[in-house]
Amino acid sequence: MTDKVSVLVAGSWGTAIASVLAENQHDVMLWTRSERQAAEINVEHRNRRFLGDVELPPHVRATASMEEALRDASAVIVVAPSAAMREVARQMRPFLQKDTVLVHATKGFETAGLRRMSTVLAEELPHYDADSIVVLSGPSHAEEVITQCPTTVVVASADPQAAEKAQDLLINTYFRVYTNPDMIGVEVGGALKNIIALGAGLSDGLGFGDNAKAALLTRGLAEISRLGTAMGGNPLTFSGLAGVGDLVVTCTSKHSRNWRAGYMLAQGNSLETVLEQMGMVVEGVRTTQAACILSQKYDISMPIADELYAVLFEGKSPRTAVEDLMGRGRTHEIEEVAKQVQTKWFG
Repeated sequence: MTDKVSVLVAGSWGTAIASVLAENQHDVMLWTRSERQAAEINVEHRNRRFLGDVELPPHVRATASMEEALRDASAVIVVAPSAAMREVARQMRPFLQKDTVLVHATKGFETAGLRRMSTVLAEELPHYDADSIVVLSGPSHAEEVITQCPTTVVVASADPQAAEKAQDLLINTYFRVYTNPDMIGVEVGGALKNIIALGAGLSDGLGFGDNAKAALLTRGLAEISRLGTAMGGNPLTFSGLAGVGDLVVTCTSKHSRNWRAGYMLAQGNSLETVLEQMGMVVEGVRTTQAACILSQKYDISMPIADELYAVLFEGKSPRTAVEDLMGRGRTHEIEEVAKQVQTKWFG
């Protein structure tokens, strides 16, 4: 057994990452707020609420004590929902050591402050070197990772050595990890694809077919690239795992909770009913709010996000939203994106 690695929190994705780490012969500690969940993991080696009857490796242990979770940890991977990230970081602050490898794997924004998750961590952990924070993203459904289906992801950091440490921690024969220096692009791509996944679920729920979904993914990627580049991301990142890779898997898979939420909305369910029935966080809902505000801040056109906002929060019917998207005035496909990239990256 090698060094201790802690994973916060014990949702589906956090538990799947814990399993990868355990397969790599790390001593893994999962943190959860629930004593009952911790006991289930420790005694039965199951996390039934999130991953059904899948058996976890025996050396994945759980605790409801943050102090115990972080004590002597050589690395910490935070997988808290975006809405809970700041509070989890505050609880970490007294126990996180400066030399600990710190990775987050959360795909979303803090809605109130429009902050990326690495910014939230940096603000709440002032003693930690913000440039050493690492983000993990890419096409990676927990339900497939936990059963060791081949998966490829990316880790990004301003510090190349920090990214490589995270890469070494996680990579194995079924979980391939690439590094990328573009932390902003990786975070933005991972967050914004959830909006398009909601739209893909709406489209499928309305029976609009493959042509419509292909267009939605393609034009959705254009919106992601426009905003991500304006926020400082490298446009090439959105052609990679954290961009088109994550977009495709989230918009086409039965495992995608954002796709399922959109599909349920298209069946006439209210947003409140959908979220209640899902029983898990649907990051795309909060991210739609953040994206619409950010698009105004950066003066970026995001018509798909705007229409989804109207469906989610203003009572607009999904069918009318799609009709309004299709009825927009004529425009160019790539000229605006090419112009933005040329100006920002090549002068």
